[in-house]
Parts: sequence; structure tokens; C-alpha cells
Amino acid sequence: MDRIAPRGPAQAKLMVLVDYPEAQDRERLLSGPHGKLLDGFLLAAGIDPEHVYLASALPRHTPLPDWAALYAAGLGKVTAHHVQLAAPQRLLMLGSHISPLLGHDPANSAETLRGFNHEGRNIPVLVAPALEDMLARPRQKAVLWQRWLDWTGQTS
Repeated sequence: MDRIAPRGPAQAKLMVLVDYPEAQDRERLLSGPHGKLLDGFLLAAGIDPEHVYLASALPRHTPLPDWAALYAAGLGKVTAHHVQLAAPQRLLMLGSHISPLLGHDPANSAETLRGFNHEGRNIPVLVAPALEDMLARPRQKAVLWQRWLDWTGQTS
């Protein structure tokens, strides 16, 4: 399977970072049910999905990756550099394995992570379950929506 490239404009108002591409992704990141869920969420939030910078920590679908080994091999530095180059105004991380890559202590709840500090820049962050988990447990979509409203200063 080939690498799946990120998509969207640099310096976007929102960057969405997921663990890895969907199994059926070939030419476009999140081209299956996860992408449909994300697009629906973004549209409900009043955001055109084409104006979002979308990337994955891993370049291809990788079921059950060894996150500790990937971190030790430097994936965290690569991911942090990617976020820095994309230069979004806000960062939505979907998946529990991403925040440790960016230096967040996994012993603490990822929900407490409020910003990504890198090279003098602080990007507001919202961490939520992976899209796969939200599809399996629809109640988590409502939790994400409420957290989104709180994070963006909107009312429910």
C-alpha cells in the first residue's frame, strides 16, 4: 500500500490529525466511512471540509502499530514538525495515540491537553477519540460535539 498524503491548505483555521489512513484509502486520506463521519461533523460545525488541513501521524493504514517503538524511532519529532509546517490556527487530534507523540504524558488524560507548544508557537488543541471509535460508539459523537462547542466558545 502506498503512502497517503495529507490534504488541505497550509495555515488553515483547523488541522485534523488522525492516527493513520483508513484501510481503503488509496489516493485520498479518509475516503471511507471515517471521512464521511468527519465531513458531517465539520459541516455541522459550519466548516467546509475542503478548508481543513487533514493529516495522519502514520503515512499508511497500520492496524495495531507499536506506538512506543514508533515514538522511539522519531515519529513524534516528525509529527511535531508536520504540525509546525502546516501552521494551523487550531488542531483537532482524533485518536489517543497522537498526543503522546507530541510530548503529552500518556499517564495524564489527553482531554487535559489544551495546546501544542512547538518552537515558540502555541496552537490550541482538542483531543478526541478516533473516528473508528466514534463509529463503534455513537454516544462519543455527542461528547465530541459538546467539547467542540466548549472549545470554540459556541453555545449548545
